[in-house]
Amino acid sequence: MNAKTGAILVVLVGLAMVLYSAAYIVDETQQVIITQFGDPVGDAITEPGMHFKIPFIQVANFFDRRFLEWDGDANQVPTRDKRFIWVDSYARWRISEPLRFFQRVRDELGAQSRLDDILDGETRNAVARHDLVEVVRSTNRQPDASLLESEEETAVLETVERGRQEIIAAVLETARARTSDLGIELIDFQIKRINYVEEVRRDVFLRMIAERNRIAERYRSEGEGEAARIRGERERDLARIQSEAYRTAQELQGEADAEATETYAEAYNRDASFYAFMKSLETLEETADSNSTLILSTDADLLEYLSSPQ
Repeated sequence: MNAKTGAILVVLVGLAMVLYSAAYIVDETQQVIITQFGDPVGDAITEPGMHFKIPFIQVANFFDRRFLEWDGDANQVPTRDKRFIWVDSYARWRISEPLRFFQRVRDELGAQSRLDDILDGETRNAVARHDLVEVVRSTNRQPDASLLESEEETAVLETVERGRQEIIAAVLETARARTSDLGIELIDFQIKRINYVEEVRRDVFLRMIAERNRIAERYRSEGEGEAARIRGERERDLARIQSEAYRTAQELQGEADAEATETYAEAYNRDASFYAFMKSLETLEETADSNSTLILSTDADLLEYLSSPQ
């Protein structure tokens, strides 16, 4: 390789470096601010395609044009009625004015830090100005009666004046006014979770358990009363049935005795001696067995029957 060829290669490499430093590509999801010695030059470049800048002197700073996410940390916040709760929120935002954004916060990391201060602060202020029921509920819609275990539970529901959605809208409006000066457009803000702190949550669970135990005890008492009523009715019906059965049995027995007496009387009237003989045999059968010894007088009717050949 001679000197001329080497010089050409050096020139080509230099031109390639200059061209690489001067050209930059902007796609549909990006917007660019050109800075020279740290200061912005010109307006933001939002048109997709290849663009050029002064090599080695100017720097292209790229920013996202899409919606970006802000996810806040869960914070312990007191409500107006002194209930300590954890509030976890999120928001969506975008860079609406790249030049102002660059001048105020420089990059997305700085923007996230400022959003932490603004949104967390506005959320804390909004929650502290309202009672817990306002933060939790959005409307005064009454629950389905079929979901309630008793009519007494309807008294637990309190009336809300603003509601959760209005509070969220107020936070979004206030925060949006503050972020507009940063070149940021706040698209949406929502509270994704609200919960009691551990100490309060434990007390709430204990109250819920006590309330459920009270309802269970009431149902248990009502059930025992109903069971006692059913047992009483059963005993009463059983006594009535037994009384009617006893009366029927006595009537049948009386009728049978009367019929037997009538039969005995007819038999006695037809043949008194035979009737006396049969009654004597029945008496003997009931009073004596094979091991019994009878001592009868000579004038006893039974002896007469036993000794008579006829």
